[in-house]
Amino acid sequence: MKRIIREQKVRNFHQAKWDEPVIFELHKPGERGVEAPQAESAIVAAVGDGVSVIPDSMKRTEPPALPEIGQAKVLRHYLRLSQETMGSDFNVEIGQGTCTMKYIPRVNEMMIRTTKLMELHPLQHEDDVQGILEVYYRLDLAMREISGLDRFSFQPSSGTQALLTMASIVRAYHESRGEGEQRNEIITTMFSHPSQAATAVVKGYKIITVMPDADGFPDIEQLKRAVSDRTAGFVVANPEDTGIFNPRIREFTDIVHAAGGICYYDQANANGLLGITRAKEAGFDMCFFNLHKTFAAPHMCGGPATGALGVTEALAPFLPGPVVSRSGEREHYELQEPGDLSIGKVRSFHGVAQTVLRAYAWIRSLGAEGLLNVAQVAVLNNNYLYHKILQIPGASAPYIKGNRLEQVRYSWQKMTEDTGVTTEDVTRRMCDFGLHYWTSHHPYVVPQPFTLEPTESYSKEDLDEYIQALVQISKEAYNEPETVKNAPTRSTVHRINDSSFDDPAKWCITWRAYLKKTALPQAEA
Repeated sequence: MKRIIREQKVRNFHQAKWDEPVIFELHKPGERGVEAPQAESAIVAAVGDGVSVIPDSMKRTEPPALPEIGQAKVLRHYLRLSQETMGSDFNVEIGQGTCTMKYIPRVNEMMIRTTKLMELHPLQHEDDVQGILEVYYRLDLAMREISGLDRFSFQPSSGTQALLTMASIVRAYHESRGEGEQRNEIITTMFSHPSQAATAVVKGYKIITVMPDADGFPDIEQLKRAVSDRTAGFVVANPEDTGIFNPRIREFTDIVHAAGGICYYDQANANGLLGITRAKEAGFDMCFFNLHKTFAAPHMCGGPATGALGVTEALAPFLPGPVVSRSGEREHYELQEPGDLSIGKVRSFHGVAQTVLRAYAWIRSLGAEGLLNVAQVAVLNNNYLYHKILQIPGASAPYIKGNRLEQVRYSWQKMTEDTGVTTEDVTRRMCDFGLHYWTSHHPYVVPQPFTLEPTESYSKEDLDEYIQALVQISKEAYNEPETVKNAPTRSTVHRINDSSFDDPAKWCITWRAYLKKTALPQAEA
């Protein structure tokens, strides 16, 4: 039987569109999805009604204004919304950039939905949760091998919170040595993630930013001029958000150490590094990995996330607690509370067990050779994409020419100058092909940016489909620019006025805030 091979072309995508209202607008007084039963008399006699023991100061004066909706209507609402959403299960997520929406093995999703895990409670006795404590412990050991560091905490609930935790450890370390007031500066680099500077500022530090040299590497001469006896620490992502890996990073950490500073490493995305290079050999005292990126757990719109934070033995006493330890010959796992030098908790309990289990299962299924292969394929995919995109009219990649690591921050600057089509226009046009596309952090230090990160998850066919869509949009921009400027035409999204993003007076974070700012009566909602 003769096989038919489909010719590579741009997908004829049509997004489902329901014009679905906000769930509060579906409210109908008296409708019920579930009628909550009253507590049985025997339960009330044993433990009370569960309400009267709550202090009056903690009780609402009136019920929350939640929508009243029947079950069928709720189901239809969320199914319709799911059809209007593009995600990694539906399309090629190369354009998610630094969020790394890679493939997540579905067997791991089934694993975390077992009642053995879903019904655990963080206040259970240690003897009843030995299984998950062992997973925490063994993931700690795996992370030590991957990073070269000596102890890990999984308490930080995100990469940014891990950065805040590391900045807190830097401050606690210097205060323990009587240098807390003197060492008040943190050094970072232009293309490192904005959270690195932001979290250090939260801890009261002054930020010194090392700018890139002509090739895009952090300027080592600027670093030499920046360090002093005021230097508390140095924080960097390597590779940075441009995808450029600094091969002289050990010189940077040695310079900071010579001045008495602590070096900490943003490894939120380590797809291109696993099995190739480690934080220890680069001279870092701390690093973190996002389990919800590199280690194949869902990002899920900001949670449930985990920033796995590793430190050297010298900094281990400052870690937030508790951490899991193993004691005795019978391999009993227990939560070890922090000592006097610890910075304390950075979130409740010990972190997201489901995310920890996913990451542990992913590492165990791949093994050392598999993790190395992840990095090799991620770098191969990225450089194939890089080579092809530089051939598209109007596209460029600023700074060093040659291989990049796991991602690249590209630019449509020339296309914008030639046609008036912007990277935001391209964002909406990509939706017409069923593809996601990410621009960059604000402010745009690379003009008209777009950041692509294919990871190891995508095949050459996937990459070619994505490239073909960019080729098509470039042709349209130069020959019929209004097609791109008026996009999307086959999707649920539309052109927005993003000026409101910079005006807090227009923000409506909640439905209640929306009602207040639009002066809509509650009854009309």
